[in-house]
Amino acid sequence: MSKTDNHQAFVDWFRHSSPYIHAFRGRMFVIALGGEAVADTGFAELVQDLALLNSLGVKLVLVHGARPQIEQRLREAGAKIEYVNGLRLTDDEALPCVKQAVATVRVEIEALLSMGLAHSPMANARIRVASGNLVTARPLGILDGVDYLHTGEVRRIDVRGIEQHHAHNAIVLLSPLGYSPTGEVFNLSAEEVATSAAVQLQADKLIFLTEDNGPKGVRKQLLRQLSVKEAEQFLARKKKLTGDFVHYMQSAIHACRHGVQRTHLVDRHINGGLLLELFTRDGIGTLITDDLYEGTRRAGIDDVGGILELISPLEAEGTLVRRSRERLETEIEHFTVVERDGLIIACAALYPTENKDFAELACLAVHPDYRNEGRGDTLLACIEQEALARDVQQLFVLTTRTAHWFRERGFSHAGLDALPVKRRSLYNYQRNSKIFIKPLA
Repeated sequence: MSKTDNHQAFVDWFRHSSPYIHAFRGRMFVIALGGEAVADTGFAELVQDLALLNSLGVKLVLVHGARPQIEQRLREAGAKIEYVNGLRLTDDEALPCVKQAVATVRVEIEALLSMGLAHSPMANARIRVASGNLVTARPLGILDGVDYLHTGEVRRIDVRGIEQHHAHNAIVLLSPLGYSPTGEVFNLSAEEVATSAAVQLQADKLIFLTEDNGPKGVRKQLLRQLSVKEAEQFLARKKKLTGDFVHYMQSAIHACRHGVQRTHLVDRHINGGLLLELFTRDGIGTLITDDLYEGTRRAGIDDVGGILELISPLEAEGTLVRRSRERLETEIEHFTVVERDGLIIACAALYPTENKDFAELACLAVHPDYRNEGRGDTLLACIEQEALARDVQQLFVLTTRTAHWFRERGFSHAGLDALPVKRRSLYNYQRNSKIFIKPLA
């Protein structure tokens, strides 16, 4: 790739990321990572990405785990490592090891966030990091006859304390330890701390940096978006899943059910994966949300700009007839759009004719990045349903470049005399479009 191409690629990326830069300012993200990430040689680069988010005005709550560090301490002390139902059993001998390991990890993270070396990505960053007794916990108690001793569960997150730290532009760092009103210390699950924090803070995003690359479909492809219902069905359907993965999915579902807008599962091994997930429209991880991330709907006047941006390149190459903004504004009620995270990625219009049995399908367009993925078929199905609801018997389309696409979907070639009289009189002989008709009833 030439230097000019590199420059253009950077400009294109920066322009595409700018809506997210604007949208994320002042938003609250809870980001959870395991002790494996902290021990990784590339952890400093992830810290730099976190610092970048902070500099862009994102309110960060960082939750770290410490499982490998705790297990190392336990081995060094000759103490027993015991898990029951996926939870560590923390006895009197294990608790000091847990405290030491967690404290060490927290100090390492704080040290990396404090770096400000010249000629480094964090030069002059001056990031404040706040931690402390922000998590109140209680003992997990006895479950199925097992006393979990110093293993606990989250009771409360100090929301006001965290908000005060954010008011001073600090990154809040939460450890997998909680404290009781009686002064006891409890070993907690980092996933639970992160989920509880996201729910009680009503965070905009909960992000898990995972040790694997997310849920797979039947063809082993990464599932990029799941509704909460789809995520629940996925867990019920899949039997061979790791315990960590199940916990991530269950936490994501719980968070979305309790007010967190979006939860992301991102493979932490991907260099820059956090930034790619947040600042590109399709991301590289899995999004679980109770919101409509992508959907088909009737267009409104606010969609005119997005439709124009979508169809302008096709108009320029002659595939679509040119439409002015004024014309589009007057005809917007005829349009149906597919919207993906605020971007209009496909559109189509249904125009009635003087013959109530006939209607025209027009301006069918799909963004180049989302073609060959079924959006055109989705739009066609919506237009056909709308036409049937209006008692339309036949749908016709005029096309210059996509004849085969329509033929493959049940349209048949027809002559000009097959069109309603008024539409026939508007036929543009210079474009020489082919006419295709599909019976609906």
